[in-house]
Amino acid sequence: MSAMSLVNTIRSTFVPIHREGWKFVAAFFVVSLVLGFLWEPLMWIGFLLTAWCAYFFRDPQRFTPQDDDLVISPADGRVSAIVHVVPPQELELGSEPMLRISVFMNVFNCHVNRAPMRGRVSWISYSPGKFLNAELDKASEENERNAIVIDTPAHGSIGVVQIAGLVARRILSWTAINDHLEAGERFGLIRFGSRLDVFLPAGAEPRVSVGQTAVAGETVLAEFGSAKGPVISRRG
Repeated sequence: MSAMSLVNTIRSTFVPIHREGWKFVAAFFVVSLVLGFLWEPLMWIGFLLTAWCAYFFRDPQRFTPQDDDLVISPADGRVSAIVHVVPPQELELGSEPMLRISVFMNVFNCHVNRAPMRGRVSWISYSPGKFLNAELDKASEENERNAIVIDTPAHGSIGVVQIAGLVARRILSWTAINDHLEAGERFGLIRFGSRLDVFLPAGAEPRVSVGQTAVAGETVLAEFGSAKGPVISRRG
């Protein structure tokens, strides 16, 4: 096996860990060693939890479709809701109902969040709140959350809301107002289980179904300007 083949094999086997996760991985590892001095089986349990922590903060490469008519999933997880609702006030997107597609992330999903469409960040609003089950509809208004508005070049403004959940205790966003994001570009992360909501204006048709698994940066959640109409699905 050539040196380049070996490097490619390692890269494909070991997924990179996001920089925000290294301090947690290190903490889990040190605690595991300390516990090992008290009772050896605790050390091995700690090592398993350390491996889980590294897995949680994984940041794999994704291949994002580059099309201004497509809305790409901002999160890994399960599509938990597709509804038309009035967007949260903090988004400042008006009082008319918008299409909301929600993606729920459990503690085993990759938690790096990606921009659903290309555009300029025009508004950011952080709201402190509760830590209810992120799958509950009222979590959109009562939970801790971070709302971002992206002005797209072809379809107006869309909203993206990071919502904390039962276990999540920290929402991270490293984008700022006037930043330009490409579709699929990393913009944030939520630690330990949560939800992402995408609010879309008129003209967007869902391309997923409730219960479907979404992949951040790859799965097409919705599409603008299509004459195909909404997706009809069945359980098989």
